[in-house]
Amino acid sequence: MDLLRERHRRIEAEGADLAVFEYGLDPDPATPTIVFLHGYPDDHRVFHPVLRELAPTHHLVAFDTRNAGRSRAHAGAGFTVAELVDDIFAVLDAVDMPGGVRLVGHDWGSIQGWAALQDERAQGLILDYTSISGPDLRHFSRWLRRRLRNPRLVPQGVGQVLRSSYAGFFQLPVLPEALWKYGLTRRYELTARRNVGQDPVRGLALYRTNLSAAVTPPRRRPVTVPVHVIVLLKDPFLSPHLVDGLEDWVSDLTVTSVPGGHWWIADRPRAFAELLDPALRDRDGHA
Repeated sequence: MDLLRERHRRIEAEGADLAVFEYGLDPDPATPTIVFLHGYPDDHRVFHPVLRELAPTHHLVAFDTRNAGRSRAHAGAGFTVAELVDDIFAVLDAVDMPGGVRLVGHDWGSIQGWAALQDERAQGLILDYTSISGPDLRHFSRWLRRRLRNPRLVPQGVGQVLRSSYAGFFQLPVLPEALWKYGLTRRYELTARRNVGQDPVRGLALYRTNLSAAVTPPRRRPVTVPVHVIVLLKDPFLSPHLVDGLEDWVSDLTVTSVPGGHWWIADRPRAFAELLDPALRDRDGHA
């Protein structure tokens, strides 16, 4: 049996038609399902390498967000984090996950995952969370303000502002679309080894909606389920210091630093899989 065979379904959410994919074993009440949330400008396929590693022993779910891949937003639909979180729970409600959910997010998927984790609907459903390269938006804002006000920490704050400068560019009219159309899309496809089509342009709505001063990030709440933050030390977009202060509101926090770049999750799938399931190292006879 091909355990990576995609079992594809479509789920109707408020404002979107979502493409959802299952892999690996059938759902099992004794084992949590692992649900993967992708970022920008990716779709669920960014997780294919790690899904191959985990499929023999896990029930796995990934889906394309409403602005990516084979999912489609309805006319007039929004792209706020709150609406994207509603999509997550629409998927969790529709797919059979009797053992509960382990949530994994990368990039914008990680931002959405933080918000879903703090949603009241997560209680008793989301058992733990793994975050890669995407901070909670309220934590990010507070972290940055504190560094820009503290002379000793100003270099960290300025460094993150420079790392995030692309986000400001993505909020400009016309120019980001032209950049993706006339060069950046082809360059990214060669690097990622997959076609992304119009996803980079569609995904600009994430930046133009959620980074606007008119949009308030979801409320930050204390988190009590286990959270594992994987810090990519060579990530050009996020400072490794962004984990500072998480312990103030995440009571069960594990931080693992790895010498990888932003797309380490696809470049080093076995190492990624072993962080999600340390038992894989034991089965390989590793220490």
